[in-house]
Amino acid sequence: MAYKINAEECISCGACADGCPVEAISAGDSAYVIDGSKCIDCGACADTCPVGAPKAE
Repeated sequence: MAYKINAEECISCGACADGCPVEAISAGDSAYVIDGSKCIDCGACADTCPVGAPKAE
């Protein structure tokens, strides 16, 4: 089960991408996005996000 970033909550700060150990997160059009095929479900993105935008699916 991969994580997904809630676009309405994302402030596009990039903290989640910096915290991802497998580089599964990149900047999208209006928010950061997680590549579900790369995500290892570790929760590092949720731990580093200041607004709690990444959530487990």
